[in-house]
Order: sequence, then C-alpha cells, then structure tokens
Amino acid sequence: MSIENVKDYLANYNRSSDIIELDLSSATVDLAATALGVEPARIAKTLAFRGRKDGESVLIVAAGDAKIDNKKFKELFGVKARMLSAEETLEQTGHAVGGVCPFGLINDLPVYMDISLKRFSTVFPACGSSNSAIELTCEELAEYGKGKEWVDVCKSWADNG
Repeated sequence: MSIENVKDYLANYNRSSDIIELDLSSATVDLAATALGVEPARIAKTLAFRGRKDGESVLIVAAGDAKIDNKKFKELFGVKARMLSAEETLEQTGHAVGGVCPFGLINDLPVYMDISLKRFSTVFPACGSSNSAIELTCEELAEYGKGKEWVDVCKSWADNG
C-alpha cells in the first residue's frame, strides 16, 4: 500500500505521525482543498511527465492553481510536456493518480519544485493515497521530496496570487 511506503519514508524525518488521513477524498486539487479547509492553490500537486530527451520520467510539484506552461517546460527539458498515463504513473512512482507525491517513490526520479509554491508559508502534498496529505513548509517539501531544483515551468498562478 502506497501510504505505508510514504509513512515509512517520512519516518526518516520524524514526520510520519503528521500525515493527515482524511475521511473524504483528496484525489483532486479541489477535493483536497475542501477536505483540508484550505484554498486550492495551497495544494502541492505532483505531476508526472516524460520530461527529458533520454525518455526519463520527471516529477513536477506545483501549486494547485498553476498550469504547466508548455513553452517553459520545453525550454527547460528539451521536449514537449507529455504527462504519463495513470498506469505509467503508478509504474514509475508506486503511487496511483490521486495520491502521487515525491515521497517514497519506487524509482529514483528527478523531482522539480515549481516556484508557484513559494508564495505560501505551508503547502499540502498528498501522501501516497487519495485521502491523505501533510502540511509542510516549501523548504521541508523540497528536502523530503529530494527536490533537484526550483524551476519556473508553470503559468496562470501569478495572476491569482
């Protein structure tokens, strides 16, 4: 079970007990925001892409109100942004869509944090299931999620913040 992998992983940071297991689904940004009682932008969504010329998958963690900017993505990674299918996402991360996060991954994928998150003191990424989350600072998210670097590959969020 993926949430168990995330609990084991976050135990390395003494944070597994901080995982919030919800009675409601948090499988989408809007559902997570409603279940947690926060604005949708504070949901840290993790998106899986075929992100590099060598075919390696990459994860982008972005604010809930941000959208991938194809031009920026292509400038950074050299390929058009193409999301993985639900099956490919599960195969690459060990997490089903709705619970994808940068924690407890079954493959060592590069994780990039989008700057759209930095406007918040804390954000809420999923924790491996469609009804879990954890509140983290952006610095904690980058550390625990083994963020390779902060990037600017999203659009729309600046108009909302």
